[in-house]
Amino acid sequence: MQKKIMLIFGTRPEAIKMCPLVLELRKHAQFKTIVCLTGQHREMLYQVMNCFGINPDYDLKIMRPNQTITSITIDVISKLDTILSEDKPDLVLVHGDTTSSFAAAIAAFYKKIPIGHVEAGLRTFNLYEPFPEEANRELIDQISTLFFAPTSLNKQNLNKQGIYQNIYITGNTVIDAFKYTVKSDYQFTEERLKDIDFIKSKTILVTAHRRENFGKPLKHICEAIKTLSNKYDKCLFIFPVHPNPNVSETVHYFLSNCKNVILLNPLSVLDMHNLISRIYFVMTDSGGLQEEAPYFNKPVLVLRNKTEREEAVKSGTVKTCGTDSEEIVLQVEKLFNDRVYYQKIANANNPYGNGHASEIIAGVLENFFNYPIINYAK
Repeated sequence: MQKKIMLIFGTRPEAIKMCPLVLELRKHAQFKTIVCLTGQHREMLYQVMNCFGINPDYDLKIMRPNQTITSITIDVISKLDTILSEDKPDLVLVHGDTTSSFAAAIAAFYKKIPIGHVEAGLRTFNLYEPFPEEANRELIDQISTLFFAPTSLNKQNLNKQGIYQNIYITGNTVIDAFKYTVKSDYQFTEERLKDIDFIKSKTILVTAHRRENFGKPLKHICEAIKTLSNKYDKCLFIFPVHPNPNVSETVHYFLSNCKNVILLNPLSVLDMHNLISRIYFVMTDSGGLQEEAPYFNKPVLVLRNKTEREEAVKSGTVKTCGTDSEEIVLQVEKLFNDRVYYQKIANANNPYGNGHASEIIAGVLENFFNYPIINYAK
């Protein structure tokens, strides 16, 4: 008899990391794979779903203007209550640290449905950095049954908080996604990317969207980029701008008149992944880019004071530089001017696996449903 596995996610980054797992689970006849979108993101989310050719079984469609983490949590739990009661999945899989994932885990817990946490064990050990993600992932892990940790450091973080059983080191499923998205002969769909000569021009990818960077931190980031764009006028800064007004209004105010700063709407996953593969380095407060860029040997400057991807810091693939304008400028200039330093970061060991995380997770789930639970943590 098939076991029902419901994957619940609602943001673009989650979709990028969960879609390869959906496709892998669908190869296994013993599973009935059910996809439920919360709709925390909307248009950006469906761009990813279309890229992987996945149609959801459910869409909660919770997105609304000026939504808050409170409204997201309430809406997801409320709407999942009926779905979980009717569909009765044998296992719910959630991803990472979004409010959608936290609310979905709570909804499953209330129904006494086992929870598998994909990308478990990421920690800064500061509940407010990042906010609310750090609390979300800690709370999810307190009620989960299976823990799919990308790295051994993530496993150690779980151990520090008293979790020892059913931890599986898998690598990160985002690496799996590149098999579907990155092509050497790829042609960009975004018009302003089509004519860029990535070989002749040093091109820097910039993203910023974290809640803790709203206000002064984002202003300082933009001031640094403006300073750099004026000083290095032969370089290009490509900045896909998050639609949240807290981000877009600040970014456009500071950077819209900079000739070598290209402000774009959010890119499709295909454009984004192929862009990462071609740029010179990345400046970001995103978590996902800290995992994605090292796969392509691209250095990452993290525009945050703390990162939960500490294994990337230890391996040398990313450098944290905070949000102080002067520090950001110094870090960028070092990458521009010190070729040995650049190569050291670019060629550091990528700690996030080799693109087989989804296969490992599927194998664990086969054992989970057929045999007593075994601790495979190494």
